[in-house]
Amino acid sequence: MNPTDVDNILEQVREALDREDWTLAVALVEALRPPDQADVFGELPASEQDVLLPRLDLEDSADILEELEEEEAAEIAARLEPEELANILDEMEPDEAADLLGDIAPEHAAEVLAAMEEPDEVRPLLIHADESAGGLMTSAKVTLHGRMTVEQALTYLRASQLELGTVYYLLVVDEDVRLAGVVPLRRLIVSAPTTRIQDIMDTDVISVRAGADQEEAARLMARYDLLALPVVDGDDHLLGLITHDDLVEVLEEEATEDIYRLGGVPGEQPHDAPISSALRLRLPWLLLNMITALVSGIVLNFFKSTIAKVAALTVFFPFVAGVCGSAGTQTLTVTVRGLAMGELTPRDGLGMLAREMFIGLVNGLAVGVLVTLVALALGELPALGLIVGAAIVMNMVGAGIAGALVPIAMQAVQVDPALASPILVTTITDTLGYLLYLGLATLILIPLI
Repeated sequence: MNPTDVDNILEQVREALDREDWTLAVALVEALRPPDQADVFGELPASEQDVLLPRLDLEDSADILEELEEEEAAEIAARLEPEELANILDEMEPDEAADLLGDIAPEHAAEVLAAMEEPDEVRPLLIHADESAGGLMTSAKVTLHGRMTVEQALTYLRASQLELGTVYYLLVVDEDVRLAGVVPLRRLIVSAPTTRIQDIMDTDVISVRAGADQEEAARLMARYDLLALPVVDGDDHLLGLITHDDLVEVLEEEATEDIYRLGGVPGEQPHDAPISSALRLRLPWLLLNMITALVSGIVLNFFKSTIAKVAALTVFFPFVAGVCGSAGTQTLTVTVRGLAMGELTPRDGLGMLAREMFIGLVNGLAVGVLVTLVALALGELPALGLIVGAAIVMNMVGAGIAGALVPIAMQAVQVDPALASPILVTTITDTLGYLLYLGLATLILIPLI
């Protein structure tokens, strides 16, 4: 459904609510797919949400809370009575229910858990951090044992009444609930009824520890093309599994986070976020950037007599700082992406550094020669053109060093490179560029005047 259709349905729902035609409002919402339901529901004021939600089918209410942004879903959940919220959570996937409970007040969450029909599937998930593999997993509702026959396993699956559309692998555990193997559903179906599960299962199972970061889990699933990833504790006891839809959410979250941080915004900022929130998140980093920019200002002030004598020097500031800054950003982007995807580690620092220095040198020579020709074409002194070209070559190499080394160093000291690196790399390239350019001009050009 396109945005225009959603807007039309939203208008119809609002009109129905204004007339207190609850039946029509409910019918309009329940006819939509879950993402569209969440879009329509999220646009309603809190008073209308509170009137409409109890009248919706529990499954639709659960879908809406799952699809809404976490903060918005938590605000709605906080307004619901414990029994009412418990009924909705019973219809949600255990991992989604656990995430929502973790976002509301502990006292309210405890009351809701006590009112749920199946709290035991949710409660173990609450002990794990939100951004860990344990916080991302859902309960493994069905597990097989190696001594089962295929016929026994299929009978067990039928009795479990699973939604087979979400079952890709069946996990096999031993008597101590340790992960022993995995059986693809298709293999189970085509095997002879008397075959033992232990004879058709794969014992080389890729799994992840519950305490691992969600990014590590996502990398494993993407690298090995997995549709589900078992989660285990330190003794390989099976705790749950992560499904491919969770992987998509994690990749989206991590990509969004890195984009924001590379832009100097430390937290997620939707386009329609309150102005006060936007200011609170952005202004501190702008002030930090201003402080680091003072370093460049100090360098310029140190060479102000040189600038006063050769005003033409100012014409080439954008080349020396701007072009080299872009080169540093290119290297920084490649490096941060490699670190985020697990393709680079601090151990790879020397190799990455040498590679980017060489790229910076080649790019610097190409750009430096062009800028030198531009300077000569503008009728400047030949020495000035050579100085500009030389400064760009050296600063390009410096930009490559900074763009590679800074994020790797940040990663080594466990600071998010996407957040801290852009300001540092910009400061280094600007300051080094001015220092090289004006320093060479002072040494070479001033004596010629």
